[in-house]
Amino acid sequence: MSRKEMAKPDACTMIVFGASGDLTKRKLVPALFNLQLEKLLPDNFNVVGMGRREMSSEQFRDKAKIEYKEFLTEKVVDPDQWERFIARWQYVSGQFDDPAAYKKIKETVENTQPIEVGGSNPKNYIFYLATPPKFFGTVVQHLAEMKMTEEKEGQWRRVIVEKPFGRDLESALAEHQIFRIDHYLGKETVQNIMVLRFANGIFEPIWNRRYIDHVQITVSETLGIESRAGYYETSGALRDMVPNHMFQLLSLIGMEAPNSFDSEAVRTEKAKVLQAIRPMSDSDILTHAVRGQYGRGMIGGKPVVGYRQEPDVNPQSRTETFAAMKLFIDNWRWAEVPFYLRTGKRMATRTSEISIRFKCAPFQIFRDTSAEDLCSNELFMQIQPQEKITLSFEAKVPGPEVEVRPVAMNFNYADTFREVPTTGYETLIYDCMMGDATLFQRSDQIESAWSIVSPILQVWGALPPHHFPNYAAGSWGPEEANQLIAADGRHWREIDDYARRKAAEAA
Repeated sequence: MSRKEMAKPDACTMIVFGASGDLTKRKLVPALFNLQLEKLLPDNFNVVGMGRREMSSEQFRDKAKIEYKEFLTEKVVDPDQWERFIARWQYVSGQFDDPAAYKKIKETVENTQPIEVGGSNPKNYIFYLATPPKFFGTVVQHLAEMKMTEEKEGQWRRVIVEKPFGRDLESALAEHQIFRIDHYLGKETVQNIMVLRFANGIFEPIWNRRYIDHVQITVSETLGIESRAGYYETSGALRDMVPNHMFQLLSLIGMEAPNSFDSEAVRTEKAKVLQAIRPMSDSDILTHAVRGQYGRGMIGGKPVVGYRQEPDVNPQSRTETFAAMKLFIDNWRWAEVPFYLRTGKRMATRTSEISIRFKCAPFQIFRDTSAEDLCSNELFMQIQPQEKITLSFEAKVPGPEVEVRPVAMNFNYADTFREVPTTGYETLIYDCMMGDATLFQRSDQIESAWSIVSPILQVWGALPPHHFPNYAAGSWGPEEANQLIAADGRHWREIDDYARRKAAEAA
């Protein structure tokens, strides 16, 4: 179904906590504006922003016209569309722990007049918590005390939270009201994994231990921590990326086919994958998990400081900025197939990608030819900076000798569909408005993910690293990560030339 045929959500108001922050500016405003351009917002839709910065609604809209507009994915913006969009916004200033601020929010929500002629004030609410994680529970408790989370007379209330996901929401909300957002799941390539697997007869029969040698998942960033030292010092790479982004990718690769695309059917199969991951003993963690911290180095030809020299970071910090691990899914499909994960900051290239490595073909018929050493076939999916899928296989080089060379078939979203760039949030916000939780994490997924990560954190906490920093900024992480995969006779995938070129251009 094309977007033009998609249903419009029910009339609703979105209340954004943290409306004056970076997330709202860089992601939410562009995503909501794109939904308006695609005619996928409700006809009657309002936005009330709440932030700690003192300003009026008029001042907020003026600020948005100058500061927020530059982050829109559309390079040429229709002034009438933008004015209509920004007119939807009201702003309330206040502290997240101040009951008076929530009273003002309630009054603003209930009294804001719709911009659509003949429209009525929406009674359905989405609360978007674009705040530091420490305020999640505080905000929801205050909303509950104001009875703004109560669902009655067919009216719905939904709360969107960003990672890291805690457990302090469940006492004030029902599970169906909580939408745990992971913007990676809004990427087309990620959503396409299920289509690739379950809509194509050539892939599903070979998607198992008999044909797949191993799987690699890499999520790397060239950026450091920017101004997030307060959060990152208490989080680190493992907490920040693995239980959410990386395990979501792993579960999509590893899941069984659901009996439908119903949200609960899909989420149940994803949860089963995480529940089947083999627990690691303390000794396993020492050999199957690697941590690192970046030191000084070069990014894009420019020198950058090490993590311990970043503003507000402890000069003796033990926080990891890199994590890698080897995991096994103990079920019939994946028995003894290793999944290698790695993520880090200040890496050589910004990329998010999945590599499915197939087992090598028998070599007997190529003995005593120049084609004796064959490469394994690979199905490669890149999520960013470019959304694409590549299948590599062996082909004969023209000529009298039997010379074989790997070649690739490429599918690129931008080239094929000519789609306008998006933030990755558009689909997720639309789905939340529609009440479709397929792409949002359920509580049992969160619990399973943390049951895997927590033992690693405990071992790392008990055994302080004695050689941090152990990789240079601009590299591919510590040597121990290479040894992790080399011990099995394998190696990390070389990141493709496109990603390197784009990183150089950006620098």
